[in-house]
Formats: sequence, structure tokens, C-alpha cells
Amino acid sequence: MKRRARDIRKRVEKRRKERRHRYGEMQQELWAITDEQRYGQPVVTYDRYTFEEKHPLFRKETFILKMLFSACLVLATAILFKNPSGSLEPARQFVKDAMEKEFQFAAVSKWYEKQFGEPLAFISTETENQTKTTPKQYALPASGRVLENFQKNGQGVMVETASNAKVEAVNEGIVVFAGTKEKLGKTVIIQHADGSESWYGNLGTIAVKLYDFVETGKEVGTAMTSSHDQTKSVFYFAIKQGDHFIDPIQVISFE
Repeated sequence: MKRRARDIRKRVEKRRKERRHRYGEMQQELWAITDEQRYGQPVVTYDRYTFEEKHPLFRKETFILKMLFSACLVLATAILFKNPSGSLEPARQFVKDAMEKEFQFAAVSKWYEKQFGEPLAFISTETENQTKTTPKQYALPASGRVLENFQKNGQGVMVETASNAKVEAVNEGIVVFAGTKEKLGKTVIIQHADGSESWYGNLGTIAVKLYDFVETGKEVGTAMTSSHDQTKSVFYFAIKQGDHFIDPIQVISFE
């Protein structure tokens, strides 16, 4: 009886092994079938690059070379500023000027619109035809009379206006500064598409934030209340083209 039970168990175990073996062979056959054989038509896949192949947009040698060049450039700049030699002063000044020069956000925006036809998120929706046919004009930041002219300080003008008057952008552009400047107090600087800048200083409040896109006539802040007459306010206004300021009276009539 025990021998018969033992024989039965052996036969059952043998059948299990045979079934497992057949199942393994079937799995291998399924893996061997290509996608084209399985679906009856060519199948496009995007796994083009294996670990052995090099991606056409990335070259390890070029990347390492760029990293080494960047490290050498940083090291050379550090040595340049650590060395007190007077002969290196022109090079130091060149680096300072390059680092301090403002990026032309508004100019890049206009270039993008001209090249691709669609403005960036911070560009106004003015059409290209309007830009071509409409001559550049500056709006009035706030009505008032000039208290201190351009000839006195060589940069801008001080304008007297009504109490807490709104100061508005004279042209559309990008806010590249919104904060406090020495001698000017609360100040907003707007960069325009042609590279020029309009400065609004001596403000009581600031109504825009850094990198905001502002349209012509949008409020940038309010004028500061005059210390001599509480019924009047005074603000500073200047126009900068390149590295030089121009007389705002040449393009804007305050009175």
C-alpha cells in the first residue's frame, strides 16, 4: 500500500515537472516573437538609443571640455581681482562693466515677436503693423511744472504735481528696478524695446514689481508729498539712452 502511494506521488511530481518545462518553452517562444510578428504590421518605437549608443545631442567629451573651460574662466577671474597689479585694471574694469550691464529684456521681447510672430507672455498684443506705422511717442507721466531742470543735475527733472498724483509709464516696457535708490528714494526703472529707460523717482508709493510688463499709461506709483506745500507732490523723471541721460523736455512737454 505504501509503495503504491509512493509511486503515485512520483508520477504526480513528474507530470508537474513536465508541465513546468512546457510552460517555460512557451514563454521563451513568446519573447522571441517580434512586435511585427505579434501585431501583423511594423511597430514604431522610440527607444532608439541603447546604453552602448551615443545620443546625438550629448557628447561627453564636449561636456567635459565646457566644464573645464568654465572652471578655468572662474579661476582666471578670481586671480584677476586678487592680483593688485595696476596693469590688470583695464581687464578688471571690462569684467565689471560686463557684469553690471543690464540685460535688454524689452529688446529681446520685440525681437522674438518680430521673428516668430507671437509675443512672449510679458509682451503686449500690439500688432507689427501698428509698431511700424506708429512713430515712437512718450506719454506724460503726470501733469505739472518743472521745478528743477535737466541742466541743473544732468540726469533728469523734478516735477511738481497735484497731491498724491499718479505717476504713469511714458512707454511700454519691462520693470528692471523697483526699490530705493540713493538720492532718489523710491524709484521705478522701465526698460523699453529700443534699449532706452525711463526713470521715476521720489515716489511716495510703488505700484509695480520687478520684471512686470507695463503698458503705456499704467500707474507705476504716486508722487511724494512736497515738504514745502502739503497740497502738492513732487517726483523725479529721467530718460536714459545707452549710457547717457537725455533732457526729457526734448520729448515731453510738462507745461
